[in-house]
Amino acid sequence: MASTVRVRPAVALLTVLLAAACGGCGKEGSPPKKGPAADRLPDYQVVQDFRLPDSPIWTRAKKRGHFTVGVKEDQPYLGERDPAAGGYSGFDIEIARMMSASLGLAPETIRFRTIASANRETALQNGQIDYYVGTYTINANRRKLVGFAGPYYLAGQSLLVRHDENDIHGPQDLAGKRVCSAAGSTPYQRIKADFPKAVLVAYDTYSVCVDNLLTYQVDVVTTDDAILIGYAAKAPGELKVVGKPFSAEPYGIGVPRGDTALRFATDDALEAREKNGDWKKAYEATLGLSGVPAPKPPPIDRYPAS
Repeated sequence: MASTVRVRPAVALLTVLLAAACGGCGKEGSPPKKGPAADRLPDYQVVQDFRLPDSPIWTRAKKRGHFTVGVKEDQPYLGERDPAAGGYSGFDIEIARMMSASLGLAPETIRFRTIASANRETALQNGQIDYYVGTYTINANRRKLVGFAGPYYLAGQSLLVRHDENDIHGPQDLAGKRVCSAAGSTPYQRIKADFPKAVLVAYDTYSVCVDNLLTYQVDVVTTDDAILIGYAAKAPGELKVVGKPFSAEPYGIGVPRGDTALRFATDDALEAREKNGDWKKAYEATLGLSGVPAPKPPPIDRYPAS
């Protein structure tokens, strides 16, 4: 029977363990210990004289001089916050920055706000944020609550194991294994429904799952491959992603549902940044540090206004 354990991620071991695992990370070809190098991140040209008067969100942002963007803070190479300096880095952060530039506001002016997965729709509906970039899978139920630009990346559920693990190659090998995921998440529900012989363990965040993987308390961590690639890049001698993705998770940029003008403009911005090479540069400076080459961006879904 699946077991569920909930803890508060108060004092996670992940930072200490990953720092120890990356003791040789200064050598050539290894990822930096604290995430993407700031001096290697792309610069995004700001579109001058941009106007979007039909968008109330853009109009308010223009008046205040910045966008407020919801992100994650605990996903290496995707959306991660430096606890000392307070800055954010990762592929999702770069997507947020290039969107701001395309919409006429300098990326440096963005006010990032950490928003948990469970609170994304509420934050967009209540005006706490202007848009959200944080491994936000587009699906039909969420489209009833918010709008989505994109997708800008196609992820898929996968498995993270310790580097010395040789018996787990895919979800077919999970029978009797302790499999950790975020409580209530889609990956957790998929394992529960499709692979019932796995022993499920749930925590509030994936970083706690990874702590427990590194300390041999669980055998596998499962979520989107993009998230797992980031963790593996932090500790390449300790962790690895195995098998092929076994779901399709198109990541979109969440916007308030009624602001169709902003959604369409963001779609245009994504398409332009993919064509001019900025998307690939952003990937290579962040997730690409894992050694996984940049994939082809998925086609943008310009669904009609509702």
